[in-house]
Amino acid sequence: MFGYIKDLLQPLTMYKIIVAAICLSLLSCSTPSTQDVPTSNSYDELVSLFNDWRAFENPPKFNGAPDYRLQTFQSRKSDFDFLRARLNAFDTTGWSIPNQVDYHIVWAEMNGYDFNERILKPWQRDPAFYKSLWMSRSDVPGHEGPTHHGTTEIWMYNFPLDEASKSKLLAELTLIPELNNQAKENLSGNARELWIAGIRSIRQQSSDLATIKGWEGIAEHAELTDAIDKAIVSTNEFADWLDVEGEKKTGQSGLGKENYTWYQQNVHLVPLTWEDEVMILKRELSRAWSGLKLEEHRNRNLPELKAANTPEDFYALTERGVQSFMKFLEEQDIVTVKDYWEPALREHQGSFIPEEKRNFFYIGMHYDARPLYSHFYHWFELARMDNEPNASPIRKGSLLYNIFDSRNEGVATAVEEMFMDAGLYDDDPRVREIVYIMIAQRAARGLGSLYAHANEMTMEEAGGIHSDYTPRGWMKTEKELLLFEQHLYMRQPGYGTSYIYGKHLLEQAMAEYARINEGNFELIKFFDLLNGIGCIPMALGQWEMTGDNSDILKITSDD
Repeated sequence: MFGYIKDLLQPLTMYKIIVAAICLSLLSCSTPSTQDVPTSNSYDELVSLFNDWRAFENPPKFNGAPDYRLQTFQSRKSDFDFLRARLNAFDTTGWSIPNQVDYHIVWAEMNGYDFNERILKPWQRDPAFYKSLWMSRSDVPGHEGPTHHGTTEIWMYNFPLDEASKSKLLAELTLIPELNNQAKENLSGNARELWIAGIRSIRQQSSDLATIKGWEGIAEHAELTDAIDKAIVSTNEFADWLDVEGEKKTGQSGLGKENYTWYQQNVHLVPLTWEDEVMILKRELSRAWSGLKLEEHRNRNLPELKAANTPEDFYALTERGVQSFMKFLEEQDIVTVKDYWEPALREHQGSFIPEEKRNFFYIGMHYDARPLYSHFYHWFELARMDNEPNASPIRKGSLLYNIFDSRNEGVATAVEEMFMDAGLYDDDPRVREIVYIMIAQRAARGLGSLYAHANEMTMEEAGGIHSDYTPRGWMKTEKELLLFEQHLYMRQPGYGTSYIYGKHLLEQAMAEYARINEGNFELIKFFDLLNGIGCIPMALGQWEMTGDNSDILKITSDD
């Protein structure tokens, strides 16, 4: 009897084996094995891989919105593994330094995807990830912090809208409810502070949508008005849901020291550990305070700076600031000034703010705008990307995952002091005091963010360092800026410290460049070379400018 049954089952078993073999064969055709990737030493093939990688990194759609569901990430894992296998199969021996640098950019971006998928998980832990509406352009190449792939960039529209823009905006706004619905499914994390702080971002979106509804030409477009109304209702419902769910959240928000260090080194290519950054930021905080006190002593017999307290005085102050700053850069051979730089600066010349409403940056700006204009080197770099994009297709646009932070925020912070030391304030030494105050503020806020990511402090306690260690009480005047900055730095590991460690890395690059060019060093050549390299991590920038890749070797050899 049992033999008879066995004989009947045998054909069925063989059938299952054949079907399984066919399925495996089909799977192997759709996603080649990572073991079958041939070695390549072609830079053109790296560019081809980069294009495939960027196409993959933009997720598929679910109900028209970007898809961040768990099952979608799981279904795409083999595709990502194959892309990374292709990258690992490159032999860059004999490549030029710029081409090797481009290889490491792709390597870092893929590490960023991997880290986000394994650890950071903004689509699960971070409600602010689902903010769709962006009213203004960032002053760095991409949005600060993790951002989804279907954002609506209102700043890119001209109102009243033409017909093509109306259609485009309508299509984007209709996706907001779909993404909000998906967010309720995806947000399963337990990071309490990150969750609670993110609710502000979502509620702000509702307020921004209501503002747009009142802009010229919107009321006459019924479909657009209806889409805005639906987006407002959906956003409010999402925020209410976040409020309810937030009461259940009990977990820590920081990554921990080990994850923080791995992320900084392998994604942002920062050759430092969490402990290194603490040391550097403590040093800069002490140096800024002592430098401020020495300046105050040196300037004790000079008149105090007077703030502009009328719109007319503010305009006169900032107009002098623009002219003085641009003249200094050009006439003192600091950097080659492009014809599009001054217009880029004037777009951000600033506007008068009553004294009781000024935040940290506006307090300084109403005394003298040039320290902040120095930091606005940001806008020169973005104008360069718009007008003279980098020749490398890998560097032409913004790097993913804020990998540009050590370069853009570090340079913008460093030049505040470099331009000061080169003589920008020789006409008014009191302004030097503002520069030291700005350095202290950035060191204090970054130091707080480090302790928060180590889960040694809450975000509120980190904000206490930020506020208490900023000179003259300038961070005690406006709590919104304090909340915004500490929230961003929890969302985007390393961003809060990038201003100071990026400054350190730029100074290191300048020192090495000056050493190998001693006797032939020209500041204008250094900055022109830096600008030409593009918005890439400073460790890569130093490699390309000096031939010194020791920092990168240290990172990659530990991988």
